[in-house]
Amino acid sequence: MSESVLVIMEQRAGAWNRMSLETLAAGQKLAAELGHSVAAAVPGRGVAALASELALKKLDCVYAVDHELLADYTADGYTAALDQLIRKVQPSLVLFPHTYQVRDLAPKLATRFHQALISDVIGIRAEGGPVFVRQLFQGKLNADVRPGGPAPYFVSIQAGAFNADNVASGTAPLETFTPELTASVIRQRPEEPFRESTGAVDLTTAEIIVSVGRGIKEKDNIPIVAELAQALGGELAATRPVCDSGWLPIERQVGSSGQTVAPKVYIAVGISGAIQHLLGMKGSKTIVAINKDANAPIFEVADYGIVGDLFEVVPAMVEEVKSCTVLQR
Repeated sequence: MSESVLVIMEQRAGAWNRMSLETLAAGQKLAAELGHSVAAAVPGRGVAALASELALKKLDCVYAVDHELLADYTADGYTAALDQLIRKVQPSLVLFPHTYQVRDLAPKLATRFHQALISDVIGIRAEGGPVFVRQLFQGKLNADVRPGGPAPYFVSIQAGAFNADNVASGTAPLETFTPELTASVIRQRPEEPFRESTGAVDLTTAEIIVSVGRGIKEKDNIPIVAELAQALGGELAATRPVCDSGWLPIERQVGSSGQTVAPKVYIAVGISGAIQHLLGMKGSKTIVAINKDANAPIFEVADYGIVGDLFEVVPAMVEEVKSCTVLQR
């Protein structure tokens, strides 16, 4: 078993899942701290272009795991292909983005190596070996996990835990790996990829999110915040109580029981900062909080805070944004 980190990237129809790049940043960081080499692999069909893109990152090798039976995702097909790759490369650590596909695939793959998946990791460090940080009791506690038994160890990285912008550039050799697969290995028919929401909005891809909490008081006041989201060219989101009340559709919920997001800007309007909500948005690059309670927990995670009445602050922000837009024109 070599002292190396292998990052399994996820793509769909030739486009990266954004969490893959976050996991790549985690892999580079962990490899640097442990003094390990780091490689990345992208499974699928016709993945040469994506693999070439990875070859421009600071990696020791990039593997294009290409086979016609990997054109559509199946747990059987991807498990068999990655099993073969791991036995060839023999990494000590295998990292995945914590996506719905990985939740389906990675435990099955880890079991083949007599290991359990260390899932939903929010932090990593080296202390005589790798240490992984997981959250317990809906984020109330952090637990340090040290993998045991023979390597390789399998780990999935939580959305927003690492910044994709921190992926280091460089040059890496590219290798095409063709697994030995037959149709008889795949016992299931490919299905449409699982979607967290069937609604028209995918908050995970939004660069700007304006989210509203119970401070909005009633449904009729939602347009006040929606106007700010529209002015900024962002998406409107909400906490669970707002969605449970039917003021906004459930697909706009952010939190432990909703979507996990990591936009460039997250504006929390009238949100106190319950841990369940923070778990869904703490990976945001810049957090702006608006709340009339100066002691609201949301200010503990905010980069910028405005203590004031949202019914005065938000309309003023809208007017300012609109005036800036006019000046740019």
